[in-house]
Amino acid sequence: MEFRIKDTEELLRARGLQKGGRVQKFIDSEVMRNMDPYTPKRSGFLIRSAITGTVVGSGIIRQNAPYARSNYYGNKGRGLQGTANGGLRGRKWFERMKAARLRNILEKARIYAGAKRS
Repeated sequence: MEFRIKDTEELLRARGLQKGGRVQKFIDSEVMRNMDPYTPKRSGFLIRSAITGTVVGSGIIRQNAPYARSNYYGNKGRGLQGTANGGLRGRKWFERMKAARLRNILEKARIYAGAKRS
């Protein structure tokens, strides 16, 4: 009887877990989708900037709007539907989304990778 141990990279690739693999692409897409209700919105450009600024699968979400940083750290909600008005939209949208939805995103990714439910 022959016994062969698969290479680590081969095992990761089989589950889509390699760098830039299908699971990372899934996570990136889920993060952007889940950030949407938390991201300040006037014209929708800031939300779209995550889509245009991100290389899906890189594990890094980039928002390339020129005002993204100032909104993220200092947004006072000037006329936006934000947390001051009881909504979800407002500053530090990624951190707030992560606190609320990280477990759900990771559970979906685990299932997507082919792991059995716990």
